[in-house]
Amino acid sequence: MKTTIERLIREGLVDAFWAYRSFRDCHFPWLFTQEDLHHLEPWRQTDVRFPIVKLLLASARENPEKTYGILVRGCEERGIEELFKWNQLKRERVVILGQACSKSLAAKCECRKPFPDRLQYGEAVAPVMESKKLRELEQMTMESLHEWWLAHLNRCIRCFGCRDVCPVCFCIECSLEHTDLIPGTILPPDASFHLLRAIHMGGRCIDCGLCEEICPAHIPLRSLHKKVNGLVRETFGYTPGDGNKSPFTLLGDVSELPSLSRRT
Repeated sequence: MKTTIERLIREGLVDAFWAYRSFRDCHFPWLFTQEDLHHLEPWRQTDVRFPIVKLLLASARENPEKTYGILVRGCEERGIEELFKWNQLKRERVVILGQACSKSLAAKCECRKPFPDRLQYGEAVAPVMESKKLRELEQMTMESLHEWWLAHLNRCIRCFGCRDVCPVCFCIECSLEHTDLIPGTILPPDASFHLLRAIHMGGRCIDCGLCEEICPAHIPLRSLHKKVNGLVRETFGYTPGDGNKSPFTLLGDVSELPSLSRRT
């Protein structure tokens, strides 16, 4: 990794590169430039995760004329693909290097694709094709499920951590802060707070789980978004981050979507 990133920067193929730097055995994101290449280290597998795609988006917005490189896992690569589709990033301005997730991280995340298509570092581990957490919820009665979700959602303190950490939550103006939709003085907020966000992220959520990981109230947000994405997959035949067109970015003929054209 060290050699590749150094070459990309020295040859001017990227202006800077988002990767990881360690300090006292702790890894954290770092934007490497020509001046600090001496901090680059050989790649080693770690389960530490950060919203590195969010940092890339902020850099690209601030300097749209620059080209950035980035080291990503499978979910992060899917996030970048969604940002390409929504015209938030330009393909020609992003250089991707991919790293595989460990088996333990894939199991923890119940990840359907714990490796990027552009895989340079590590070995791809087997995907986890079924979510045990979601299966348990689907076996509950509607009444029990309603009570279960209300018990969790009523712990929300409206810190906006789930929104702020999400790699594909890119709106400049957030509807969750519009008091006409969700009163800003009530805690916990109405359950519509998270339902509104789940619908807004439908077909865009790349199942990274950072929203659930950062939530101080330990709300199982990932299960909610998995369920919404499942409905999108059933309706449109679309999985966020794949190579197909997003049904939510199309204007015009829906026959471009294979699942819908079969039904007409």
